[in-house]
Amino acid sequence: MTCYVIFNMKKERNETEHNYHNNIEVILDKKYTEPKVIIYAKEKNEEIESIISAIQKADVEKFSAISGKHDGMMGIIQQRDIIRARTEGRKVVVDTDQGKYTVKYSLTSLEEKFDGKRFFRISQSEIINLYRVKHFDVRIAGTVLVEFDNGDKTYVARRFVRSLKDRLKNEGLDAKTEQPSKNAE
Repeated sequence: MTCYVIFNMKKERNETEHNYHNNIEVILDKKYTEPKVIIYAKEKNEEIESIISAIQKADVEKFSAISGKHDGMMGIIQQRDIIRARTEGRKVVVDTDQGKYTVKYSLTSLEEKFDGKRFFRISQSEIINLYRVKHFDVRIAGTVLVEFDNGDKTYVARRFVRSLKDRLKNEGLDAKTEQPSKNAE
């Protein structure tokens, strides 16, 4: 079976560059700020699953997982699975699609562990995964409502609004209408 994998990556020069090697096409283009992998194949099979697994493993190895307690059991949480980390009373919790985990880290230490491209602090008590944001709503003057892909909502603290807008602008996004791409997932 022939499998084509295209990697889109950020490049320093303005022109587009193509490299080919054993059915792998690498396109280097300045418009991409995150790697994006596209797999073309006739069908999803064991070979495709192996490629996906290898890519996910590379992402996992780059940024450490954290441990947390959910329903009385300890679990390992990969950063890509985290929707947000926040304080809840005196505890720090991490929300995922699988539920809420209590962790033994401060938000500051989580912020240091987290992938800086994926996560952003929106208040003294919350860090969000930008890749899990469905949209930002800036219609209310001075505030930003964040809606996640799972339907949860939160607000950006006023003192963090400017830095969020700057971050989104630097990534070529408009906080009124767009969301971060999920290129790294």
